[in-house]
Amino acid sequence: MKKTLTLAALGLALAMTGCGKKDGESNTTNMAGPLAPSAPYTGKDWSETIVRTPEGGFRMGSPDAPVKLVEYASMTCPHCRDFTRAGGDTLKANYVRTGKLSWEYRNFVLNPLDVAATLVARCQGAETFFPFIEQLYATQTEWVGKFNSVDERTLQSVGALPQQEQFIKLVELSGLQDFFKAHGVPDDRIKACLSDKAALDELIKIRDRAANEEKVDGTPNFFINGVRQEGVYDWPGLETKLREQVR
Repeated sequence: MKKTLTLAALGLALAMTGCGKKDGESNTTNMAGPLAPSAPYTGKDWSETIVRTPEGGFRMGSPDAPVKLVEYASMTCPHCRDFTRAGGDTLKANYVRTGKLSWEYRNFVLNPLDVAATLVARCQGAETFFPFIEQLYATQTEWVGKFNSVDERTLQSVGALPQQEQFIKLVELSGLQDFFKAHGVPDDRIKACLSDKAALDELIKIRDRAANEEKVDGTPNFFINGVRQEGVYDWPGLETKLREQVR
């Protein structure tokens, strides 16, 4: 994102991490072709099972899946958006649905606008979390672009507001208020989500644990059965790794 607000109120050094792979890094596993067609699956559709996890994420799939995928991602990260666009449907249909793999999404917030969008999406509950993620990514260019068009003087005035009012103003300036209302979240609910101190504290806890204990330094980051997948930042690279694990 081109524009930033003061982060002092959040007590977070969000600028220390970023979105996407580091300069000089590249995937060497992007040549994976599509999976061969398989017979129609007639068992339980585990992609319809979504729960909130003790670690603060949202998990889609069987709790007993032998392969457990954890994704750390940001709502404002274009690389995270591209991953979901390229692989989200295939991941659900070919891996999660059959119970072979569970997919847990953990928010790794990068900036105040990311925090605001995340607070509202998360507080609607597990059932709507993944659909909200998909829709936020689908419209990311619009609402991030609208925020980036805001003049610096306006941003400075927002930065001087109390924390809760900052978040409310951010969703207004970015057009996210209209987005959430169009998806069934009324104004009073949006404001309640943005003023939820416990929810904000949980986001900070998720991020701090990821950065300090799991060494997550950007988004997206992927873990398979607890092992961080170094150098994997997109769907072709991740699917190659998954094929080595999923049987």
